[in-house]
Amino acid sequence: MNYHQYFPIDVVNGPGTRVTLFVSGCEHQCRGCYNQSTWNPGSGHPFDELMLEQVIKDLKDTRVNRRGLSLSGGDPLHPGNLDAILTLVKRVKQECQGKDIWLWTGYTLGELSPAQRTVVAYVDVLVDGKFEQSLADPSLVFRGSSNQVIHYLTKTSRP
Repeated sequence: MNYHQYFPIDVVNGPGTRVTLFVSGCEHQCRGCYNQSTWNPGSGHPFDELMLEQVIKDLKDTRVNRRGLSLSGGDPLHPGNLDAILTLVKRVKQECQGKDIWLWTGYTLGELSPAQRTVVAYVDVLVDGKFEQSLADPSLVFRGSSNQVIHYLTKTSRP
């Protein structure tokens, strides 16, 4: 898997202060997408063991209290990203107690493959659905168009 950007401190992509990773690779290629540079799975930088360790280290850093991890892109549930994302979310849940995981995907919950569902089992909040330019609404919180749905998958993720 490759990634485009990593923000060790982010207050835009999810509630509270977070760690945010924008991965490469997206099959949806939504018209009006503001992250078109992330569509190619081979673009960006390799998400290697060093980067994985950096994410964990930043989530554990007590100097800046981070609420959790946000995964966006591209699409974290792109088939080429599943192995690396599964490794990452498992590590976060095992080693970063009390941190939540938010994940944005163009797939809807009902469209997810078994492998994608395995990843989502570790996610607290899933924002699903393709960005639809005709339904774009800048007043929406944590989503770009009104067709996208925020699924609070765990009790602790409820607002």
